[in-house]
Amino acid sequence: MVGVNHRDLRTFEVDLGLTEKLRPLIPHAVPLVAESGIHSIEHARRMRESGADAILVGEMLMRATDPVACLRELASL
Repeated sequence: MVGVNHRDLRTFEVDLGLTEKLRPLIPHAVPLVAESGIHSIEHARRMRESGADAILVGEMLMRATDPVACLRELASL
């Protein structure tokens, strides 16, 4: 398993394009987890379309008015 952290820990800037750039370099048999900076369903969909096998979300769920509905929507992607 490989985790791709989209947040630069020196500057705290987020680049969701890292998953898109790195997925072709990681064998498809190796699960890829897209981490950090995923704040919307659109971001989650982008990660799925980029080849991520899983995503790590925290803030998005913490800020959701209905976290259960948010999880359901994420699970449907």
